[in-house]
Amino acid sequence: QVALVESGGGLVQPGGSLRLSCATSGRIFSIYTVAWYRQAPGKKRELVAAITAESRTNYAESVKGRFTISRDNAKNTVYLQMNSLKPEDTAVYYCFLPQVNEWGQGTQVSVSS
Repeated sequence: QVALVESGGGLVQPGGSLRLSCATSGRIFSIYTVAWYRQAPGKKRELVAAITAESRTNYAESVKGRFTISRDNAKNTVYLQMNSLKPEDTAVYYCFLPQVNEWGQGTQVSVSS
């Protein structure tokens, strides 16, 4: 089983930035696609961004140009750099490994003035 631990969430003003981290243990991390999802209160969980083992990326339309997903396999970590944050980005952000159906515990991101 893969253990996923997210960190880096917090409260930020609109226009600000945060960097989320998803750290893993237990497996060879580099072979997995890693995705970030988010879930806002009263809404369905949605895909934010994903990165394959070959570092191909894809993004939700709502975050394109503002968020960047990257990975450091030597550190067994995937990052989500979030810039130009908006109040509608407020959600719990989850790390997910689709190939093993493994979720992290989530980290709260709040964007408010």
